[in-house]
Amino acid sequence: MNDLTFSYLDNDDPGNDALDAFVRAHSEGNAYQLAAWRRAVATAYGYAGKVLVARQGGELAGMLPLCAVARPLSRPRWISLPFCDLGGPLAVSPEAADALAARARRDAGPQGATGLELRCSAAGTEEDSALEGRKVRMLLGLPDSAAALMQSYPPKLRSQVRKAEKNGLTSEVVTGFEAVGAFYDVYSRNMRRLGSPPHSRAWFDAIHRHYSAGGDMFLVLVRHEGKAVGAGWVLRCGDKAVIPWASTLADYNSLAPNMLLYWAIQSHLCGIGVRQFDFGRSTFGEGTYKFKKQWGAQPVALDWKEWDAQGVAAIAAPAAQGGASSLRPLIESAWQKLPLGVANSLGGRLRRYITL
Repeated sequence: MNDLTFSYLDNDDPGNDALDAFVRAHSEGNAYQLAAWRRAVATAYGYAGKVLVARQGGELAGMLPLCAVARPLSRPRWISLPFCDLGGPLAVSPEAADALAARARRDAGPQGATGLELRCSAAGTEEDSALEGRKVRMLLGLPDSAAALMQSYPPKLRSQVRKAEKNGLTSEVVTGFEAVGAFYDVYSRNMRRLGSPPHSRAWFDAIHRHYSAGGDMFLVLVRHEGKAVGAGWVLRCGDKAVIPWASTLADYNSLAPNMLLYWAIQSHLCGIGVRQFDFGRSTFGEGTYKFKKQWGAQPVALDWKEWDAQGVAAIAAPAAQGGASSLRPLIESAWQKLPLGVANSLGGRLRRYITL
């Protein structure tokens, strides 16, 4: 598209509010593409962010959010976007989106980056046979009331939600900063159990700071006798929402805190006008996929692509195709044995280099 003009906008430049309005109004916009995500990345992990902006006849035609992520002693790589499932260009037409991606590929090398990675969602649904082994996002359309939502569930699912309540579990929706500590305790303990480095507490402080400023986040805490045993963090973008992080304490899983957690989230979203809920990334056919599927969520394949500094597409399969290192079980086993304080301290230092 020869009539497009391009420019770059830093995180705190004037114009970010207009870009956020564009993201919220776009049918494919998501909470990660808001300026709050790039600002949190910069605040917590020090990676500079910017947006490639396309205009046509002086009017905004599209945007591509970028973060410059670097490992020690190496040059940065442009990622749209790190630490989440979705980034990529958002535009008024597929042609404008393609033009944004092409311009970023052209600019990455000359501006000192080692390459470009775009994390996009595939267009439309695919047959199950085409999704085997792939990473997918799980999307659920929401009705306009919690009562209608509960009625849409199969009887077994409704009984599981009620079981959690009968077990004495309670849930609350919270937005205040004081809830971050309760969330982090559940999250970090669960990450150690899984053998995976957690994000730093500073990351969640930054997420809260930047998303709460626009009223675009809330947390749900599930408690048993006053103790937080389940926690989820939800980000909102217009009439769409996504849950990047959800955890429960394994010792309480027999009480079904995960069922109450997801019910509380979805019912609250219905009440505030959200019509699409993204359960987040799963591997098609595996356990977390089946858990999300039971709520009625449908899979949409993730489409991640990489290019080097010369704009040549990477030959290796991107992370969205799945796969795991043969060393992973050993690393997970070692991590599970660490004291919680040590795991959290090390995790915060390591996690900034793990962009998934």
